[in-house]
Amino acid sequence: MRLAPPPSGAPMRRTPAVLAAAALVAGAVMTIPGTAQAADSLISQGKAVTASSTENGGTPATAAVDGDFGTRWSSAASDQQWLQVDLGSVSTISKVQLSWEAAYGKAYQIQTSNDGTTWTTVYSTTTGAGGTETLNVSGSGRYVRMNGITRATGYGYSLWEFQVYGTLGGTPTGTPSGGTTTPPTSGCSTDNAAQGKTATASSTENGGTPASSAVDGNTGTRWASAAADPQWLQVDLGSVQQLCQVDLRWEAAYGKAYQIQASNDGSTWATIYSTTTGAGGNETLKVSGSGRYVRMYGTQRATGYGYSLWEMGVHTGTGGSTTPPVQGGGDLGPNVLVFDPSTPNIQAKVDAVFAKQESNQFGTDRYALLFKPGTYNNINAQIGFYTSIAGLGLNPDDTTFNGDVTVDAGWFNGNATQNFWRSAENLHLKPVSGTDRWAVSQAAPFRRMHVEGGLNLAPASYGWASGGYIADSKIDGQVGNYSQQQWYTRDSSIGGFSNGVWNQTFSGVQGAPAQGFPNPPYTTLDTTPTSQEKPFLYLDGNDYKVFVPAKRTNARGVSWGSGTPQGTSLPLSQFYVVKDGATAAGINQALAQGLNLLFTPGVYHVDQSINITRPDTVVLGLGLATVIPDNGVTAIKVADVDGVKVSGLLLDAGTTNSQALLQVGNDTPGANHAADPIVIQDVFVRVGGVTAGKATNGMVINSNNTIVDHTWIWRADHGAGVGWESNRSDYGFVVNGNDVLATGLFVEHFNKYNVWWKGNGGKTIFFQNEIAYDAPNQAAIQNGTTKGYAAYKVENNVTTHEGWGLGSYCYFNVDPTIVVDHGFEVPDTAGVKLHDVLVNSLGGNGQFLHVVNNTGAGTSGTGTVPSNLVSYP
Repeated sequence: MRLAPPPSGAPMRRTPAVLAAAALVAGAVMTIPGTAQAADSLISQGKAVTASSTENGGTPATAAVDGDFGTRWSSAASDQQWLQVDLGSVSTISKVQLSWEAAYGKAYQIQTSNDGTTWTTVYSTTTGAGGTETLNVSGSGRYVRMNGITRATGYGYSLWEFQVYGTLGGTPTGTPSGGTTTPPTSGCSTDNAAQGKTATASSTENGGTPASSAVDGNTGTRWASAAADPQWLQVDLGSVQQLCQVDLRWEAAYGKAYQIQASNDGSTWATIYSTTTGAGGNETLKVSGSGRYVRMYGTQRATGYGYSLWEMGVHTGTGGSTTPPVQGGGDLGPNVLVFDPSTPNIQAKVDAVFAKQESNQFGTDRYALLFKPGTYNNINAQIGFYTSIAGLGLNPDDTTFNGDVTVDAGWFNGNATQNFWRSAENLHLKPVSGTDRWAVSQAAPFRRMHVEGGLNLAPASYGWASGGYIADSKIDGQVGNYSQQQWYTRDSSIGGFSNGVWNQTFSGVQGAPAQGFPNPPYTTLDTTPTSQEKPFLYLDGNDYKVFVPAKRTNARGVSWGSGTPQGTSLPLSQFYVVKDGATAAGINQALAQGLNLLFTPGVYHVDQSINITRPDTVVLGLGLATVIPDNGVTAIKVADVDGVKVSGLLLDAGTTNSQALLQVGNDTPGANHAADPIVIQDVFVRVGGVTAGKATNGMVINSNNTIVDHTWIWRADHGAGVGWESNRSDYGFVVNGNDVLATGLFVEHFNKYNVWWKGNGGKTIFFQNEIAYDAPNQAAIQNGTTKGYAAYKVENNVTTHEGWGLGSYCYFNVDPTIVVDHGFEVPDTAGVKLHDVLVNSLGGNGQFLHVVNNTGAGTSGTGTVPSNLVSYP
């Protein structure tokens, strides 16, 4: 058990007797035998030290290298965490001593680096015992770190002292763990280098299917894994070798999606082959890379059984070329403009971006405007298409504008219904007039903002607007809705809210108007069941980091209002910074190495799926970074693992049909992720508009407990390549997982169901929809005996589902005589409940006959008057 922590903010100091007792509690002193020489010098004490996080101000990183066993460093209570010391020059390392407090690491690595970016693992364990661990190692580097993988307790990692021994200024030895860079020559051996070698696996089905059976040369014996994803089989070739071919001889239970990976140390892996369309049987794979260890890493099975291989063969030779490891960190590229209060001509530079982007609805330019903490005077930042503006403080109030961040609709004659794809985040505004203007429609989030005044959601002309979304924001004054047809506000604080049109929804909002639907049209929930705010880039001194806010349950109000926000900071060195010229293969290699992804503003074409398989991976886009699949692949696939965060991306369909643009989880629901949910935020899907894109499904959610927080999934109704079959996409948002939560769900214009919900326990808070405009006639949308496809379909076998603040509109501009039986179709069972639901006919171009199933009055006439239903059943 862990001794009681000190009062918040105070360091834990103990007497020698208490320290000895703590060591006995945590585990006996342990020495790992090795090759260290007797004359080791302590070279880390008093050196510069950094960490991934700290528990509080009393447990800084410096306390672990101060030589005082009464002070300590402790991290946030999450994995992964690290402590890193800078020795000042490349040095020879012979020993590392860890003096753990009672909160120790069960699985961790000792790593060295010459540059603080590319790391070599010199020691690794999954059975750390705590206490004092003396690790005799062999390596070199300027930087040495403890990289914690798995904690032994519910607390963070905690070290009284982190001591590195060796010789300062030593010469580097060995090669980085990513492999050599020896130029290749021709030749690939016919011999199987894996046969008879040591093989290990993530699991075995039973005692008769061990890992060794896949490298014994006997095609009558096999390895088989447990029936779960992911799984792996690994062979140790005995030394680093060039790799040119891998043979897989599958039994009937084969891998549909898998990677071949190589490593010099069995810890840091590079992907040298990847597929999502494995066919089973005998597969001969040409590869290029090097490593001592080779593994098949399966992410999706083709059957309900595990993975099963009669044999895995590895061929070596000089025919391959070595792919060097991808490095984390680096600059943010040319499309990120960073300002500080002393930057000259800020207004002119911001105006120049707006001039390019004001009406650039389907262009390829992308921008992020980032402002360092400080105060900026006389600023009016007008925000156009594909432009994000954000502060770089840890709190919104760190970056203050005495001025405005403005979206208006002058470019479109005062009509704001096409003000898409832009964002504002993490700023404190003091509007010049007392009220800021944010007249947007879909895909334009206003997050983590503090407005010291009011917020007007309508254009200056008070013309049409069809937004929108606010989260984690504090608006001191009134939010003026005016002409906004629908709006969703989550986990915020507002000084009031004026009027409403059809569908205004609030959850967890202090100061929200009382429940009133349909008159006034307010749907108000006191709290949001589960929420986790979007990760964001910020500056810690001069270092860029990404902050990942903590999960909240029954949330109400902002997450940042009372001191340091709760969550985890990740240094930029743990991110592959994706810039112009990046390839899918390079992105997947970075992910396989354990890096997160930071997409800088740009348009990225991929010829293979971006495969996210590591738990708690963070993928963050800046400036509406856009991913386009060129050859019909799914743009992004997330494995069924805990805690992945994907945010800030636009996924744009290519001209070859994709099965989906985003897939979360495997083909069927898997594990429970309630404790550490997968979260998808501000990820927008587009089919058509730029070109005649095609995708069977927009976004598919197979993993349980996924949170989808603000998305616009759009089959284009205007722009290029638009037509009933030209940009065909049948289903917008498909949910197979259980206990999935959607907050701020915008889905429009799909050929069949816009939302098709098949998993149990689902919840939707706010839904906005327009049925496809361009159906050529009634027959084109006939659904068996039902006239038209419901906008929101809950499958008949679902027993529990609930939704609040749901609206669907029709506007059949090709054949205005079309009628649809109902906007919403759900099973008639007590566990399925809808609250505050409406359908509407825009100008009488087509009609709904009912709201939900056969209940609720239909629309009629040309008056654009909604038909409302307070509850169903």
